[in-house]
Amino acid sequence: MADQQAKEAARNKSIKECYNKIPKSVVMSELKEQSVRQWQREWVETTKGAITKAFFPRIEDRIKLRLNTTPNYTTIVIGHGNIKPYLYKYKIIDNPMCPCEKGHQTIQHIIFDCPLLEKEREKLKSVVTRTENWPVSCNKLGIQYYKNFKEYIDKISWNIEQSTNSQLRF
Repeated sequence: MADQQAKEAARNKSIKECYNKIPKSVVMSELKEQSVRQWQREWVETTKGAITKAFFPRIEDRIKLRLNTTPNYTTIVIGHGNIKPYLYKYKIIDNPMCPCEKGHQTIQHIIFDCPLLEKEREKLKSVVTRTENWPVSCNKLGIQYYKNFKEYIDKISWNIEQSTNSQLRF
């Protein structure tokens, strides 16, 4: 039945003339926009990826970025990897506390609060505070301050060897 309808459409001059008037680039552009809108709807509706959503709530903004990912950057933006709450969740380590002992080693703690990273954080803060107050949202760090944020994150030295007390350290 589909083949028959395709043949009929191919014989129909008005359909062929109409199709030939629409540039392929327009069709491709509209399909891309439609795809991004659907992706955004699904992104909003899912309960997964809360950490990543904090950095990239709008798919369109994320697509525009030319990301040069590194293991550190990926760990921070998705919340998986050599961070203690993730390792603790899977019973790889016994405690999610940060080596600074001021709280759990969450993404928020690493980015904004950990005193062990204060020196590295100062450069990022100085860039951000030129135009707005610190702290800023993860979304702004991920989009507006991407380059500086990535530099900060990539300066973190993760020591993935376990010490004698089964704790992973920066």
